Amino acid sequence: MLLLILSFAFYLFALWKRPFLYIGLAIQTAYIISRGIDLGRLPLVGPHDTVTFLAASIAAFSIPFATALKERIQFQRLTAGTAAIFTVIALISKQHNSPLPPVLKTFWFETHVVLAFLSYALFGIAAILAYLHLKEENTYLEGPRYRAILIGYCLFTMSMIFGGIWAYLAWGTYWLWTPKELWTSILWLFYTLYLHAQFKQWWTGKPLAILGIAGFAVVMFTYLGVSLLMKSSHSF
Repeated sequence: MLLLILSFAFYLFALWKRPFLYIGLAIQTAYIISRGIDLGRLPLVGPHDTVTFLAASIAAFSIPFATALKERIQFQRLTAGTAAIFTVIALISKQHNSPLPPVLKTFWFETHVVLAFLSYALFGIAAILAYLHLKEENTYLEGPRYRAILIGYCLFTMSMIFGGIWAYLAWGTYWLWTPKELWTSILWLFYTLYLHAQFKQWWTGKPLAILGIAGFAVVMFTYLGVSLLMKSSHSF
């Protein structure tokens, strides 16, 4: 846990100096690797591990996007702050240290989860870019935001495919009609509509930026809200 606390501290320092973001990311990555070695599995089960991975992914994806932005300092502060917030959530979340049931010990499950949280991170980056668009009124941010959502959408689509394969191998069906699966479909449809709205004149500008922020709210409810408020076969 010390490594996780240190990564949180460096993310806070990154609000002022960008190099601290790299240090925080490196420390958090080391924590994820060390925890995986200790558990003997991919540490992506339960809120503690998944939120940690999400924070590290947001910090990692912020690096290539920041190089093309004029508002690099503002973007840096927002991404570092977001990573810090998720790290705090990870620190106060319960760890899942028990062995995995056989149904989760499969390549399909691990790939499904990794792709899902990489896509969540990209949707988070897009939401930050959308906020900057609304605040600074810079339309050039539409391009990076579109790329973040498009890549995230592709990864999320692949995650759903791998998840369906995992479900079939585990339960003999591709679909179980659980709340998590329903909200996952809603999330996929939301970003499908977003990508189509990108090419409609009346959606460009602020309306699309608002949709970008709303999309990440749907992500957070699909990820945490459903797990906390509804009974589901998913633990993340």
